[in-house]
Amino acid sequence: MREPDMQKLDALVGRLVGDVGAAMSGALVVLGDKVGLFKAMADGTPLSVEQLAAKTGVKERYLREWLSAQAAADYVTYNEKTDRFSLTPEQAMVFAEENSPAFFVGAFEVVQSMWMDEPKIAEAFRTGTGLGWHEHSTCLFRGTERFFRPGYNSHLVNEWIPALAGMDEKLKAGANVADVGCGHGASTILMAQAYPASHFTGFDYHGPSIERAKAAAQEAGVADRVTFEQGRASEFPGRSYDMVAMFDCLHDMGDPVGAGRHVKETLAPNGTWLIVEPFAHDHLKDNLNPVGRVYYGASTMICTPASLSQEVGLGLGAQAGEMKLRKVALDAGFTHFRRATETPFNMVFEVRA
Repeated sequence: MREPDMQKLDALVGRLVGDVGAAMSGALVVLGDKVGLFKAMADGTPLSVEQLAAKTGVKERYLREWLSAQAAADYVTYNEKTDRFSLTPEQAMVFAEENSPAFFVGAFEVVQSMWMDEPKIAEAFRTGTGLGWHEHSTCLFRGTERFFRPGYNSHLVNEWIPALAGMDEKLKAGANVADVGCGHGASTILMAQAYPASHFTGFDYHGPSIERAKAAAQEAGVADRVTFEQGRASEFPGRSYDMVAMFDCLHDMGDPVGAGRHVKETLAPNGTWLIVEPFAHDHLKDNLNPVGRVYYGASTMICTPASLSQEVGLGLGAQAGEMKLRKVALDAGFTHFRRATETPFNMVFEVRA
């Protein structure tokens, strides 16, 4: 064994204690969400263990341990004088309010799927085979929709679409849009709510997600201008789309270039391919940060295996960066590729023939 630097070792172990605590807290967040604890505390009223137990039907002894753990994580606020627990407005936005731009519970559901599916990924590591999106635990599908929806709520209509030349005006006047890789339809429905004169078709190869998207459109009252169909990125039907959108899914595709060629065939003259991808720099050293840590982790367990399970199996990964994405678009036959805008979590590209 090599001789360690004890100060560096202590610092690393200290960070690991925090990481283990975070991993455990993630499971408790999913649990609290599932049994309705966060939503029961959403109004900020300080509650005793007994009061929250009566409100939620959860047994007191379990609840005290859960609340204590959440208070230790600073996910719940504890008042020692009154022995009561509450959520601050910020904590409520993160854990209890589904439509908040900071809602974060979905991220922990994605992490839950990574733990559950680890044996499948271990086998893929040994064999080199992939693992299709549909082969993951179902909590991944729900978690992904809940993780990305807050960002779409905050940025899609207010920033991303207006950053595309002339697209906001086209959609207001009435346009034909395909949302490819739509999942549960959060992005499709949001656009339909903002642009009632346009028609939107969401495509996804995962049948159960399409069924959930159809139900969500009915619930949102936009089923008259939204259609959801099962279909792959390289062969979805239709022509003369004013815009084809792909939100956080291009890097998951085995053949993103082939998908791009198909997009080009389906676009109307002067149509736009909107690509939204996880934020990434072009070089690894620049992605060694908290955001990169999250995306590389998801890419290892979800995105890269999904790509490797398909034909071609390019394996772009969730941290592909602008240069690789530009090459995909150019190889697909497009000549115009522009970074339209960005957020800390996403890059938005305008692509045209």
